[in-house]
Formats: sequence, C-alpha cells, structure tokens
Amino acid sequence: MKLVQCWDDGVTTDVRLVALLRRHGARATFNLNAGLHAPERRFGWRHRDTEVWRLGRDELREVYQGFGIANHTLTHPHLEQLPIAAARAEIVEGRARLQALFDQPVRGFVYPFGSFDGAVVQAVRAAGHVYARTTRAAEAGIDTAKTMAVAPSCHFLAPDFWQRFERARPHGVFWFWGHSYELVDEAMWAAFEASLVRLCAEPGARWCDPTDLFDMDPR
Repeated sequence: MKLVQCWDDGVTTDVRLVALLRRHGARATFNLNAGLHAPERRFGWRHRDTEVWRLGRDELREVYQGFGIANHTLTHPHLEQLPIAAARAEIVEGRARLQALFDQPVRGFVYPFGSFDGAVVQAVRAAGHVYARTTRAAEAGIDTAKTMAVAPSCHFLAPDFWQRFERARPHGVFWFWGHSYELVDEAMWAAFEASLVRLCAEPGARWCDPTDLFDMDPR
C-alpha cells in the first residue's frame, strides 16, 4: 500500500514533527504559504489555548530538508471569494516563491480552507500543478482521476482513522493530512507516533510523495 501524508501551514511544531518522521523513515509533504513567513518566527494565532507560531523564512530550507513542498497559496485566502485575477496571483506567486526558496519544482497544491470553485480549479491547473488536494475525505479509494480536486482518505485525527485505513487498503493508497499544531500535548504526540510506527510496520507499505500518484503533466 502507498502511504501519503501532508501537513499544512509551516508552523514551528513542524520542527518536532519532521524529527519524528526522520526517526521512522516516513516521507511527507509540507504545504506552505510563502507570503506569510517573515525572516524570523512570528506569532500566528491560537489553537485550543496554545500559541501557534509560523516558522521564519530563513529556516524553512533547513527544517524541511528532504521533504516534499507544495503550494498552499501566497497568503491563505478563500480563493473563490477573490476576483479571479487576485486568485491567480495568489496561486502563481505562491508557487514561484516556493520554487525560488527551495530551488526545486513545486507541483502540488492545497486549497486553503479546502474551498474552491471552477475558475479557481482552472487557475490551479494553468499554473502548472500536477494535483490539488481538498479537505473532503474520500469515502473509500482516492480518485486520482480528479487531479485538481483530490479528496484524501482522512484527517490524521479522524476518530475512524483506522477504519478508513482498512477501507483504503483494497485501493492501494492511504492519504492523511493535518496540522502539527493540532498535537497539543504529550499524549497526542505519543499517540501519533504509535500510529506512525503501526503504518511503517504494515506489510508492503511504502511512503510516497503525492506526485507519485499522478501523471507529471498537469491536466
């Protein structure tokens, strides 16, 4: 089975997450907003009484060394609420800045808030992305034919995570996503690591980049 995981927003708790992933040899993709990173770390918002800080732009390459990078727009707006020219700028400039920063192709896209419309889909495709991920969970297998509106298997904190894993098994791909800031205490970190260990031990499982699931020419 192909295992895919991706994490959004470029926050400081990703430092602990990537150390955990490296320890267990698990690949992952991080979905970033290039326009929201100041040179140094800065406060972003609060989640369940915990401060969430964005990573500094000057540390991004080091933190995510060896992991995949995908475009999450320049500044994380609801794209379908913008004039289409502004939405295109968010998409195109977000990708361009990430490619310049990481010196590598950026082929994946994730819709902020999981929201989009037909015009946004066309803009994402035209910008050169191979796939675009939503936040809606697939009921069973992941439909890779819907390259610009891919539904993952589930959020990593889904209460039926392992049931969804079993439903995905016959289809050969299990894809989960989330934000590392949602791991708010040691018990949650330990539970996630236990899930990671279990996934890594799955016979025949291998960690993949989302682009491994799609043709490399956007459509």
